[in-house]
Amino acid sequence: MTGPATRHPEDLETVRASYDAVADNYARMVIEDGIGDIRRQPWLLAAIDIFADDVRDLGPVLDVGCGPGTVTAYLAERGVDVSGIDLSPQMIANARRLHSECRFEVGSWTELDLAPASYGGILGWWSLFNLPRDLVPPVLAHCAAALRPGGQLIIGTHVGDEDVARTRAYGDVPVQWTTHRWRPEQLVTLLRAAGLEPTAELRLTPTDGAGPAVVLTAQRGA
Repeated sequence: MTGPATRHPEDLETVRASYDAVADNYARMVIEDGIGDIRRQPWLLAAIDIFADDVRDLGPVLDVGCGPGTVTAYLAERGVDVSGIDLSPQMIANARRLHSECRFEVGSWTELDLAPASYGGILGWWSLFNLPRDLVPPVLAHCAAALRPGGQLIIGTHVGDEDVARTRAYGDVPVQWTTHRWRPEQLVTLLRAAGLEPTAELRLTPTDGAGPAVVLTAQRGA
């Protein structure tokens, strides 16, 4: 993963530093409070299980924005040949500490250098929302080209019409990043424009105050 798929966001280093700052708290909250633990969220668990079953025999899978590696490790338990990358070196340090059996690297959506038709699946599990809107189409197109025929992209993200500037997160730590919220129909349009065919859509209304969310899967044709 040596070359970017597109230009970098202007705030990339600021966002990286913010996630470094919250990484230890976030990893602790996953363990102690279950934040981000799909085993405690049955609808999300079902979506990941279906994804795992569909892509297991298609080739390697890449979890982009893997954080402390929770979903990466779960997919590995399900027999998926998966690796994770994250923008934050401290997130990756925690992922390697907590899930030493898995492979993790530091990287971002705009640093991916993926060979064509090389992956069975790619995850954007609550990690695309930090990308500026104009960078999402080229990133999706790059991912689509990297999928093998029948390969799948799964996205989970926040739903809404407005962007939200975050200044505190995960234990009231000072941060600086923008949550770019999307309507599901907008993402469906972008997935089709990237050359993928949407196959499933799961809309969620969390009870934890996080706001509405959506999980989308899309497949590359034969």
